[in-house]
Amino acid sequence: MQYVVILEKGPESWGAYVPDLPGCVAVGETREEALELIREAIEFHLEGMKENGEPIPEPHSYTEVVQVNAA
Repeated sequence: MQYVVILEKGPESWGAYVPDLPGCVAVGETREEALELIREAIEFHLEGMKENGEPIPEPHSYTEVVQVNAA
């Protein structure tokens, strides 16, 4: 499965979250670390859902980059 991961750069760290898996988040000092940690968080999140007998949600989020002229 492939899930969309949103990355956000903060003043001193990077945050990551998965829109299709509420509560699945990670924070790292670098973009690469945040990606590594969110991958682990997704696996952990899905394992927990399986153990609890919850259905694994199908990915339904998509991304696009939209270019606009700055005002």
